[in-house]
Amino acid sequence: MKVLRKLGFLVLVSGMALAQANQPSDSTVADELKALREAIAAQQKQLMQQQQKIQNLEQALAEKNSGAPHVAEAAFRTAPATPELVPAAAVQAAAEKPKESPLSFRIGGTDFTPGGFVDFVNIFRSRNLGSAVSTAFNAVPYGNSAAGNLTEFRSSAQYSRFNLKVAGKYGENKITGFIEADFNGNDAASVFVTTNPHTLRLRLYYLQLGRGNWEYTVGQAWGLLTPNKIGVSATPGDLDTTMSTDGNIMTGVMYSRDAQFRLAYKGGNLGWALAVANPQQITTSAVTFPSAFGIASQVDGSVTAGVANLIPDITTKFAYDTNPTGKNIHFEAGGVITSAQIATPTPGSPSTGPFTKESKIGAGGFGGVGLAVTRKFRVMAHGMYGPGVGRYFLGFGPQFVVVPIQVSPTTFTAEPSMVHAGSGYAGFEWQAT
Repeated sequence: MKVLRKLGFLVLVSGMALAQANQPSDSTVADELKALREAIAAQQKQLMQQQQKIQNLEQALAEKNSGAPHVAEAAFRTAPATPELVPAAAVQAAAEKPKESPLSFRIGGTDFTPGGFVDFVNIFRSRNLGSAVSTAFNAVPYGNSAAGNLTEFRSSAQYSRFNLKVAGKYGENKITGFIEADFNGNDAASVFVTTNPHTLRLRLYYLQLGRGNWEYTVGQAWGLLTPNKIGVSATPGDLDTTMSTDGNIMTGVMYSRDAQFRLAYKGGNLGWALAVANPQQITTSAVTFPSAFGIASQVDGSVTAGVANLIPDITTKFAYDTNPTGKNIHFEAGGVITSAQIATPTPGSPSTGPFTKESKIGAGGFGGVGLAVTRKFRVMAHGMYGPGVGRYFLGFGPQFVVVPIQVSPTTFTAEPSMVHAGSGYAGFEWQAT
């Protein structure tokens, strides 16, 4: 019995000791309680923040409905609406709204922009010039002829035009192609008999490469001596050929459209360009060549396309614009070099040669100013003068004449002599509507 009592006492003591060993210390319990209190505080903070957001949204919604402005209203306007929040009526209205047609269409990385216009005019002239929509100002008949006493009236769509602009950007290179044509070509003599089949004419066809401040143009484009409204570009919208309703360029305006290579620099308000263009030796009916030298076939009198040429025509121009994007004052100045050459039998030789070649270099200066008082009212003045530049005045002036040179009492030769010529115009343009 005593033994059993002793064993029971030992077991009880051992259990109490084991329980005492497994009980956590005071420091461990304190740490766990601290962590629990921090977690509860964090959850309470999150609940308070969410409650504040709900209150802000409810307040903003109430102010929006009442029309009062609030900063939070911007969040409602800019927040993307989910499909569930978009009214079905609004979706249907957007689907039924007609789409606006683009001005161009895109193929790959290139934009194609067609353009043009239908030109229907009624023309009345107090004298019969015998021309269609383009008035031949240098062929107005005098009153001592029948044509000078007859009037003419005609209706025509001949000056209708179409064009196509192709543009794309590839890396740092901006590529632009432009083609323009009308029906103001060389018509047949029977054009007005029945069907009026006016001849298609190529006006412009060129390619431009723009990179940084530099622009390269190659093809048939407006000549560099053509006045500009802005800069030194060959783009038709940048030119100042006057708002003429006639199919011809107005008298006094210097211009050309020819095959050329042009290098242009556009740096802010300043512009500079250099062009190398196709030359053509031109005279008019006012010039008569000595028949003995056979020179008439060497000069284009508006009837011979392929004639002799010494060097290309070289033109350069500087321009300054005060504000190319708005009301603008445009200044420009430049010069052109042109040439002529002829071949005549060497004195004492038959018409079959041998031949002596003679040539001359002509040059001229040009410049002008344009002031855009408003976007629809402009004032401009341009002019040009120099030996050999008459061909640029609508082809009305001769480039050169031939001067006979006596070599001996019975023998002669000849050489070209550039004709001094000048032209200019000044005035204003008002686009009423």
